[in-house]
Amino acid sequence: MAAASSATSVHDFTVKDASGKDVDLSTYKGKVLLIVNVASQCGLTNSNYTELAQLYEKYKDQGFEILAFPCNQFGGQEPGTNEEIVQFACTRFKAEYPIFDKVDVNGNNAAPIYKFLKSSKGGLFGDSIKWNFSKFLVDKEGRVVDRYAPTTSPLSIEKDIKKLLGSS
Repeated sequence: MAAASSATSVHDFTVKDASGKDVDLSTYKGKVLLIVNVASQCGLTNSNYTELAQLYEKYKDQGFEILAFPCNQFGGQEPGTNEEIVQFACTRFKAEYPIFDKVDVNGNNAAPIYKFLKSSKGGLFGDSIKWNFSKFLVDKEGRVVDRYAPTTSPLSIEKDIKKLLGSS
């Protein structure tokens, strides 16, 4: 697995899926990605999961993929096991996109993919992810093109997704 410092794209990383299997992110080459740190007990959960599912349904056949990384670093709002998280997202919100292993997004134990995302696009508060549902938009070559706040509605970035898909 690439170190965050030597990586040039998200395609350089291998992450674990919710069942603990390695997933090489180069399998997403040629797709537009929205990478989101998710939580099931956050005030932003309903709106974000609902709109993410709508975006995915609308664009999944055009080369769009959402990569969801559960994180319990913000108010302990993702306390469940991976199985519980997947069950929650898939049952309650019909999430059909991949949900990965629970990760840290900040601090010394932050997942390498998140170190890379943050170094590519610092936010308002420098590199730190400030809350659940921070979103990173990644182009087909694996480059981070934009970063959105937790309170940014997924549907409000639809125009940016369409532009990267070439379907504007």
